Amino acid sequence: MKNYWQKIPLTAALSMTFLSSIIYCPALWALPVALNSSSIKFIPPPPPPDRGAAGDRGGAASRGCGSGNESLMALVPIYQQTINQEPKETIAVTKVWGLTTAVHSTFWFFVPYHKSAIAAMEFVVKDESGKPSQTIHRAAVNPPSNPGIVSVRLPETTAPLQVGKMYHWFLKVKVNCNNQQPAELQYVEGWVQRINPNSSLAENLKQATPQQQVALYAENGIWHDALTVVAKLRWEKPKDASVMADWTSLLKSVGLENLAKQPLVNCCQELGY
Repeated sequence: MKNYWQKIPLTAALSMTFLSSIIYCPALWALPVALNSSSIKFIPPPPPPDRGAAGDRGGAASRGCGSGNESLMALVPIYQQTINQEPKETIAVTKVWGLTTAVHSTFWFFVPYHKSAIAAMEFVVKDESGKPSQTIHRAAVNPPSNPGIVSVRLPETTAPLQVGKMYHWFLKVKVNCNNQQPAELQYVEGWVQRINPNSSLAENLKQATPQQQVALYAENGIWHDALTVVAKLRWEKPKDASVMADWTSLLKSVGLENLAKQPLVNCCQELGY
């Protein structure tokens, strides 16, 4: 995992390049789903154009105190794209971006560290559509007691996410693997965009069971809602094989099947400053 401060110039440069197209509204339709199917597949919508939504969902090697040498990871889709530069130059860009219909969205992360190894955790959400950027939310987060998948939700006191606007989020974790050395700052970052479902999808969601809603959200490219609903079902029905199959299938569709068996950890209320 690269140090957060080393990547600030690149992230800032990529962010500024796409500000002219910050209001990006992909076309979404209420795709038909087999509501009795146990196989959930996320169908990604077209990502933001140009260099928008560059980020890092994690995956670098752990420094030795993580569970099974796993690393901090955001449970989000990624898009690998090549951007043409002038003259005759191309650069590879990893876009980390997901849609939500929620006014205050929920974000999911795999934290591979025991609480004793975490010096501090912080969650930040920024609106970078203007100059200077505006931090709409920043809070210290109570670390999980054990390694696992955790959720962080924007609190009701935060200004609601505006439809169509892109927001830049960060989860920063200071890891203290060796008490004789300074804590190391690790982080993941990406972008979230709120949309309104069209009338057909909205009506289908009203009539669907929670498990059917997972399929509807996933097949219409609304990642954060699909993951949050199926995660809540895992909490409520931990022994339900069909729920576990949906959870595994959803993660597999974005290349995160290695995290499917990680436990959900109830934690991470915000501590404030």
